[in-house]
Amino acid sequence: QVRPVESGGGLVQAGGSRRLSCTASGGTFGSYAMGWFRQAPGKEREFVASIRWSGGNTYYADSVRGRFTISRDNAKNTVILQMNSLKPDDTAVYYCAAQAIATMRYEYWGQGTQVTVSS
Repeated sequence: QVRPVESGGGLVQAGGSRRLSCTASGGTFGSYAMGWFRQAPGKEREFVASIRWSGGNTYYADSVRGRFTISRDNAKNTVILQMNSLKPDDTAVYYCAAQAIATMRYEYWGQGTQVTVSS
């Protein structure tokens, strides 16, 4: 079973950068893609970006396109979210999740990592 483990959260000033990492503990077997989601206080969880293990196709939310970059290292079962030009509105708990091949749903979720952007 895929078990996403996030790291890299913290406090950053507006305009700065932060790099989040997600390692698929347990391997990637059965996983079609990995995605990043975020949830700000009082708001619904929202999609941020995703990447397929095979082919590397990437997808971004409009709110982060051009500022965030998702990449993968298949050998290390790791997905990276490079976040640049951060804004206070990017403050949220960021979650990594694995999309299961069997259901095409994000079935496996990490614990989340807090990113706080100060103005």
